[in-house]
Amino acid sequence: MGDGDKLPAQRSSQAEVDAFLRRVAAIPPARTGRRGRLMFAMDATASREPTWDRACRIQGEMFETTAALGGLDVQLVFYRGFRECQASPWVGTAPDLLRRMTAVRCLAGQTQIGRVLTHAIKEAKQERVNALVFVGDCMEEEIDELAHKAGELGLLGVPAFLFHEGADPAARAAFETIARLTGGACCPFDASSAQQLRDLLAAVAVFAAGGRAALEDFGRRRGGVAGLLTSRLAP
Repeated sequence: MGDGDKLPAQRSSQAEVDAFLRRVAAIPPARTGRRGRLMFAMDATASREPTWDRACRIQGEMFETTAALGGLDVQLVFYRGFRECQASPWVGTAPDLLRRMTAVRCLAGQTQIGRVLTHAIKEAKQERVNALVFVGDCMEEEIDELAHKAGELGLLGVPAFLFHEGADPAARAAFETIARLTGGACCPFDASSAQQLRDLLAAVAVFAAGGRAALEDFGRRRGGVAGLLTSRLAP
C-alpha cells in the first residue's frame, strides 16, 4: 500500500474492527431477489479535502463485490459550504457514481449530519434502503436532535455504518450513538487501514445487496478483515 492510500492516524485497534464486524454480523438479513440500495453519505467540508479523492477510489469496489448478487444501487449524499446538502439520483454502476463524486469540491462549512439523516428517512419511507454509510470527521450539531432522527431511521430498518476519521471525541460519541440507535456500527481508522476501509465498505455493500448469507460467503472468500465476519455469524 502506497503512502497515497493511507488515512489519517487515529487511536484504533483490531479490537474495534472486530467489534464493528460483530455489529454487521448481528443485523437481520436484507431481502434478496432485488437490487440492494445503499446510501453513501460524506462530509465534504474543508477538513475532509485530503481524503475525499481516496474515498472516490475506494467506493468503486462496492459495485464489483456485489455484481454477482444482483447488483447494488447507490445514492451519493454530501454536504459542504453554507447549508448545501445534495443527493444524487440512485446509480447502479461505479463510473456513474465516480463521475458524480469527482465533480464535488470540498468547501468550508459546518456539519449537516441531521439533514443527511432526514433525507435517509424520507428515502426509506418511499422504498427500502438497506444501509446508510457515512464518512466524516467532526460533528457540530445538537446530539439530541441527531439521536431522535437516528432512532426514527432505526425503526425503518436502516442500519447506519459510520466511518470516523480523525480524533474528535464529540464526533466519535455522536457517531457511536447514531450507530447504536439504527442498529449499525461505528469504526475508526488508523494510518494503515485503507485496505480495512475497502474491505469493510465492500462487506456493507454485500450485506445491502444479498443479506447475511452473502456477507458470510464474502468473508470466507475475501479473507483478511472481511474474513473475520465468518466467525462472527451465528450458525
